[in-house]
Amino acid sequence: MTSDDDLAPPPASAPADPTATDAKAADPATADPATAPPAATNAATVDGRRRRGRWVAGTVLAAALVLAALVAPADVDDLTPAAFLRIPVEGLVAVVLLLVLPPRPRRIVATGLGALLGVVFVLTLADLGFSAVLDRRFDLIADWAFLGAGAEFLSESYGRAAQVGAVAVAVVAVVAVPVLMTLSARRLARLLGEHRLVSARATAAFAAAWVVCAVLGAQLVPGLPVAAGTVATGVYDRTRQVNAGLHDQERLNDQLAGDRFQDTPGDRLLTGLRGKDVLVTFVESYGRVAVEDPELAPAVDAALDEGTRQLTAAGYGSRSAFLTSSTTGGGSWLAHATLMTGIRADNQLRYTNLVHSDRLTLNGAFKRAGWRTSLVMPALTRAWPEADFFAADRVYGAKDLGYRGPLFSFSSPPDQFTLEAFQRQERTPGHAPVMAEIPLLSSHIPWTPVPELVDWNDLGDGSVFAGTNRANRADEGTRTAYRQSIVYSLRTLISYVQRYGDENLVLVFLGDHQPARAVTGEGAGKDVPITIVAKDPAVLDRISGWGWQDGLNPGPDAPVWPMESFRDRFLRAFGPQSSTHS
Repeated sequence: MTSDDDLAPPPASAPADPTATDAKAADPATADPATAPPAATNAATVDGRRRRGRWVAGTVLAAALVLAALVAPADVDDLTPAAFLRIPVEGLVAVVLLLVLPPRPRRIVATGLGALLGVVFVLTLADLGFSAVLDRRFDLIADWAFLGAGAEFLSESYGRAAQVGAVAVAVVAVVAVPVLMTLSARRLARLLGEHRLVSARATAAFAAAWVVCAVLGAQLVPGLPVAAGTVATGVYDRTRQVNAGLHDQERLNDQLAGDRFQDTPGDRLLTGLRGKDVLVTFVESYGRVAVEDPELAPAVDAALDEGTRQLTAAGYGSRSAFLTSSTTGGGSWLAHATLMTGIRADNQLRYTNLVHSDRLTLNGAFKRAGWRTSLVMPALTRAWPEADFFAADRVYGAKDLGYRGPLFSFSSPPDQFTLEAFQRQERTPGHAPVMAEIPLLSSHIPWTPVPELVDWNDLGDGSVFAGTNRANRADEGTRTAYRQSIVYSLRTLISYVQRYGDENLVLVFLGDHQPARAVTGEGAGKDVPITIVAKDPAVLDRISGWGWQDGLNPGPDAPVWPMESFRDRFLRAFGPQSSTHS
């Protein structure tokens, strides 16, 4: 599949050259079989068979590549051998078109169709990758930032070599797939031209089979018709996707215009929390699967139930429910923005447009009402302009936490150290009320190694963790590592409240999104647990009308809200116009 000379099958033997005389007789490889020695005849026959075998193999591979591009599903859960046993209508149309064209136009059209199909197949491969991690298709307009985020994740979690290798493979694939698809299409087009009658009959038979399967709705894989129109459907979906992306700013402007809190003065905001330190902590990948999956839930539920008993004994109350996140498997910043702004940010384009608006965030509401606001970002190693949008008086990046120990999941310090660093720098004696947003990353994929919960007095600069990032690598599988990391993060939060909690602490902790499909399986949804903990009973009285369940562990019938509804409900519940309902 490297040149036009290889596109047609080799002849069984070369035709005789009437001008060849002595040279032909002297060369056994080109001598007439009738006069050539037996050894030379056998060698020529073997060589011809090898060439023909290579041509047949190349043609089969070309046909397989084209078929894969035409019928490959976009969802990784549908990626089974039976998914490729389908009849693509686009392939039938292309064959008919190539059959009626003369040789030169046929080659030109085949080249164009092959290149286009190669691009389509690259996008399908991107869809498969996104579905495996984020449980959705690749967005041609909004998702380019995820490619950079993915490369950063590989570097932070597996090292620079893994990042460079993955990027190199991706670049080669983006270039090689369209090239190979174009060569494959040209090879098959030439084969069609040389066997027009057989090709026409085969096409007619497949077309009839396509019609029958379409009428019967035949499916070998649920949701994937044997009478396939995958490419056409994909192009239509991409067109709608692009159109939606191009008009996202208009839809966002409509949502921004309806914000009832945008111009609310500070003395009318959050009056029910005056004097309180409010911590909003995102537990990475803490999804509903953690508290309901039969394999994961026993250990996670035990940690939450034990924590409920411990905090209740210490005088704390808690209420829990579920929120439906705007993302799953990754893209934590989308969930953070969704919760804090009250507008659903489910792709990078929406996020970018949102953080460049004047939307009042929950952080900004606290700041307007007189709180000191901080963002504690334990994996932040570069400038982050979005911090201004989230109205932070202080941003703590990785270097600001003073950590000198080994790095754990996603090249971050243990959650316990992150909380301790925040406590030391913000909740000092006599401090002004503080509102902090803190992502906890010890439960970030790859969920290993898992830190140990140590005595808070021993934390120091983190040197106490030396060696444990190698000793505590989970080796029992992805789901086990995930479970262990979630249990660690939850126990750390509970321990923090026990050590540093008081009448003025209000802790809101929630998951940012469900973990990847390797943990959740298919159809897990986007729900994440959320809990509010407080010692002052007046705080929980304010949300008594929410219907949230007592304790740290929401049950299967706990309320489920869209994550974007939380900001407004929270501001209403703790504003001056509400006391026991929202």
